[in-house]
Amino acid sequence: MKTVLSTIALLMAGTAIAHAEGELQLFNWGDYTSPELLKKFEEETGIKVTVTDYDSNDAALAKIEAGGAGFDLVVPSANYVPIYVEKGLIQKLDMSKLSNHGNIAPEWLDVPYDPGRAYTVPWQWGSTGIAVNSDAYSGDINTSAIFMDTPEELVGKVNVTPEMNDILSLALMYVGGEPCTEDTEVLKKVRDALIAAKPNWQSMDYGMTEKMASNDVMASVYWNGAIFRARLKNDKVHYGYPKEGYPLWMDQVALLSDAENVDEAYKFLDFIMVPENAAMISAFARYANGIAGSGDFMPEDMKDAPEINIPEEFKSAGHFLPTCSPKAQEYYTAIWTELQK
Repeated sequence: MKTVLSTIALLMAGTAIAHAEGELQLFNWGDYTSPELLKKFEEETGIKVTVTDYDSNDAALAKIEAGGAGFDLVVPSANYVPIYVEKGLIQKLDMSKLSNHGNIAPEWLDVPYDPGRAYTVPWQWGSTGIAVNSDAYSGDINTSAIFMDTPEELVGKVNVTPEMNDILSLALMYVGGEPCTEDTEVLKKVRDALIAAKPNWQSMDYGMTEKMASNDVMASVYWNGAIFRARLKNDKVHYGYPKEGYPLWMDQVALLSDAENVDEAYKFLDFIMVPENAAMISAFARYANGIAGSGDFMPEDMKDAPEINIPEEFKSAGHFLPTCSPKAQEYYTAIWTELQK
């Protein structure tokens, strides 16, 4: 779902962006936006979309909250939407400008983090799990033990993606806790387990589609679509669903409160809710989406891909993450800061 910021993106994010009629500024996860989709949108509307990348929900939120970046649309994960709403960073959508709003699949319409889709429209959804190269390890990959209690064969070969909420949630579920807990005893247990595990890791990094495909990394906590793309390049790469519990997520597009290219933004939001266009988004990044009818336009290899279609035995272990309380977020941040030292 996602990759490290490029130098260009960092430079762009550090300065205000100029606005002009017929332009649109999209702030999105890296390696997550289909070039073909943007080309089609520009051809149909004459609107040029500039995409600036970010690598984590926290980085995107901090940039938006700081103000003055000049973005029109942002793509937060489900558990961050209430934070954007509470802080007044995104605006309620004018449904009269979204003729395709009815294309949102029923199961993705009345979601708890945005009832009735008043503020957002779906982009893509997926899971955070475990990728392993079978040349390096032939044991059980459906477990967070791969990074929490690393098997000897994988010591020094495991990457842990630096996305705080995903990693701490996986660790909490591994030790028998719940995401966003304020139980200090459980949090201390997670903190101690992560600190003890870190010496066995190779890195805390992004870009695993390429690194797993090229055997530079032999195991990683990462997102399902990116690992699907790695497996298409290297059939030794497999994706596991931690039986102790793993995060499910949906990313959606929201209109920023200080957006300047509002008309252009509405055209883009309506455009991505057309089933054929939603399928283009999925075909590029290899995640499922929330638009009814898009399956008819999906690539054949996505219809039975194990990274996209969660095996029945692991479905109940997947959980959408709640929005953490300020106190829980404070605990998370303290653990994360120590882990990154």
